[in-house]
Amino acid sequence: MGQLFGTDGVRGLANHFVTADLALQLGEAAARVLIKDRDGTNRPTAIIGRDTRQSGAMLAQAVAAGLASAGVDVTHVDVVSTPAIAYLSANQDYDLGVMISASHNAMPDNGIKFFAHNGYKLEDATEDAIEARLGEDWERPTGTGVGKIGDDYEVASREYLDHLSTVLETDLSGLRIAVDCANGAASELGPEALRRAGADVVVINAAPDGKNINDHCGSTHPEQLQALVVASEADFGVAFDGDADRCLAVNHEGELVDGDQILGVLAVGMKESGHLTDDTLVITVMSNLGLILAMKERGIKTIQTGVGDRYVLEAMRAGNYALGGEQSGHVIAAEYATTGDGLLTALLLAEQVAKSGKTLKDLTSFIQRLPQTLVNVPGVDKTRAATDPVLQEAVQKAEEELGETGRVLLRPSGTEPLVRVMVEAATQDQADRVADDLAKVVSSQLAL
Repeated sequence: MGQLFGTDGVRGLANHFVTADLALQLGEAAARVLIKDRDGTNRPTAIIGRDTRQSGAMLAQAVAAGLASAGVDVTHVDVVSTPAIAYLSANQDYDLGVMISASHNAMPDNGIKFFAHNGYKLEDATEDAIEARLGEDWERPTGTGVGKIGDDYEVASREYLDHLSTVLETDLSGLRIAVDCANGAASELGPEALRRAGADVVVINAAPDGKNINDHCGSTHPEQLQALVVASEADFGVAFDGDADRCLAVNHEGELVDGDQILGVLAVGMKESGHLTDDTLVITVMSNLGLILAMKERGIKTIQTGVGDRYVLEAMRAGNYALGGEQSGHVIAAEYATTGDGLLTALLLAEQVAKSGKTLKDLTSFIQRLPQTLVNVPGVDKTRAATDPVLQEAVQKAEEELGETGRVLLRPSGTEPLVRVMVEAATQDQADRVADDLAKVVSSQLAL
């Protein structure tokens, strides 16, 4: 992978790193790499959506200009979720999908994600090819060869919500669900999807103003939702991130239910219904050991991948597996989606609660999470995390101390300039201490 694309597209400070000029060049280069005129007469097409960030419209227009300059007809669908763009790319005969979003990042950031005509995120080699063509001289189309730019702002509710409405076999009537929309892309889509399924929905943080996306709300800051679930006597709650490709939950007692626990509940339910391919769940190296042990007890195998839902999906496609995801709340249900989908996850989780007649707390009780500490170390050279000898020696000593009761994971972030230190241990005190010690070594050895 080149220097521009991270684990989830191009992402950074809007109008500083992710500029309108870069967006235009990316649109032009992506068109040249990805889009082929299928029969010589049909003009290639692309769909562009965005989350609620103030910079989103600027970048969406710039990408559209780049695509149109390469002869692509572009349809803007305005504010939609990332999985909606993935779905529409695959099911509305678009050659290319583009999502303008920095997902769970703070408002000043933004990003550009591309989806192929089949709704899947691009492979590393394809992103490298796009990056290689940035700023390249070529003969642009003129006259009628230039692409047209239009809009269809109702397509998400007309097509994507209709798709979600076909997923469940169980009516959600009788369930009260609290929803935190993160003032992001799910602000309208999320509550509507659950209401269509029959749920009584209590909503917070669904008033985006361009500046308040992910601002102390949503899946990265679930405290408001935890209080709301208890205060509103909801059966449980769900929290989305800015582009609604992830979902975390809160049980009726206000306790957080992370992506590992959600995956565990869904995996057991799918195994019981015969829909879990080869009784296998695909997870990442960041998943808690407690999930792995719980799955083993229920006769479910686990396959671990690198961090990032794209890598989970690669393993799922390679083995034709039905379910996979991340602790962060990216859940991929391959029967219905080509990427992590927070709204779909909320619906599937609600169905398990409705079908079982149990509380979400009871459904997750069999997953005993081992104490885990995650420390983000910013301002370091993350490229040296795997090679610095002093740091590697410190990791080895930590692993020897933990033995079979825990583990250490050092991971350079794919979307931010930092190194993540994750430690699992027999006790929280031990996990905190070991993680803190390793974070100090990372900070000193990899200092810029």
